This record gives sequence, structure tokens and C-alpha cells, in this order.
Amino acid sequence: MAKHYRIHPDSPQPQQIAAIAEALRQGAVILYPTDSVYAIGCDVKDRAAVQRVRRIKEIDNDKPLTFICPSLSVAAQYGCISDRAFRLMRELVPGPYTFLLPATPEVPRVVMNPKRRTAGIRIPNNPICQALLQALEGPIISTSAHLQPSDRKAPLAYEQGPHCPIAPAELFGEVDRLVDITIEVERQEMRILGADPDYQVSTVLDLTDDWPLVLRRGLGWEALEPLGLLVEA
Repeated sequence: MAKHYRIHPDSPQPQQIAAIAEALRQGAVILYPTDSVYAIGCDVKDRAAVQRVRRIKEIDNDKPLTFICPSLSVAAQYGCISDRAFRLMRELVPGPYTFLLPATPEVPRVVMNPKRRTAGIRIPNNPICQALLQALEGPIISTSAHLQPSDRKAPLAYEQGPHCPIAPAELFGEVDRLVDITIEVERQEMRILGADPDYQVSTVLDLTDDWPLVLRRGLGWEALEPLGLLVEA
């Protein structure tokens, strides 16, 4: 059974964050909130833990994994960011966007796309994520925690404030036996979000070419519409 933490959404408790970060260093796999959906993650540099995440989500070894970074400067250590890409990312981060970038040598092979040598990087607008990243001093894997078959609709998500989702109780029960740590957001005032999964996930932008390409519409899409970015068919 996973160890359970209840964390304040705006002022994460330092002692609890430090304990979770230490567990990540020791190879723990966690369930944690981002600024879009709940995610399953681990220390991006721990190969064994990354393989556990793949098994939990049934992700093949040749499929890339996304990871979160605290800032653009850290993201630049793992992704090659062109001047055009930097200007765009500067306008959007932190926020619910996943950026596909050419991988630098710092990206572990176990998480990158082996054919294109690209990396999916997020800079989330979430105090719990940011606190964990600062304490760990390294990136954390971020893959959606919902384990339902793709032909089922995602369960309702609950949101507390603009940046901290609250997962349905069923999700904790579903992954409790699969992960080492679960992080629950301390509940205050909540509102129910719509069940359309397209607007609970991050928006994915391919920045590997001269012009950005939108691979998936998700949260934050409206901010991109005035930019006239291309959408992949």
C-alpha cells in the first residue's frame, strides 16, 4: 500500500516535500497533481523507476515519456530550444503545455523517442510540482494517471483553485497498489470540471521544426489560437 501525503495546494509543507523528494531519489514512483491532470512519475534519471512507470501505464519502451522541469533555464539543459521556440515558450510557461524538443545528451535514453531523439518537456504552473522539483533538484516523469481503457470517458476531475486538480477517490484506489506514494491536495473549495478528456490534458506543441505544430489540443489551447499555429491532422 502506498504512503499517503496530504499537501496544501498553495503552500506545500516543506517537511513533507523533502520526504517525498528523498523517496524519489531512492527510486519511488508517485501519484501527484500537475496543473492539468494527476500524473504518475519518478526521478527521470532512475532507470528502474522509469521502467516501473512504463509497466504501470503499459507504455512500450520505444515510446517517449514526458517529464517536468521547474523553469526554462532547466528545460534548456534537456531540450535544444531555438530562438523562435524560446520566444513562444517564454509566453506560455509556466502552464499546461507539453513541448516536444530535440533532446540534448542530458536526456536519459529510457525516456526519449529513440527514432527522433526528442524529449517531451513540461513546466507546470503548480506549487506542489515546483516544490518537488526544487527539493529533488532534477526533473520528474509526468504521464497521465488515468488507467482506464482509451474507449472509456475519463472520470470527472475536480479543481481547487486555478492550478491544483483534485483526483476522484477512485483514482487513488486504482493506483494505490501500484505506486509508493500518493499526494492528495488538501480540499477546500472545489468545482467539478467537464468530463471531456480533451480539456483535462495538456496542449502538446512540437517545436522541433522551424514552425510550431500543435499535436494535441488541451488546457490552454485558447491562448494559442490567436497565434495561428498549425494543427496536425
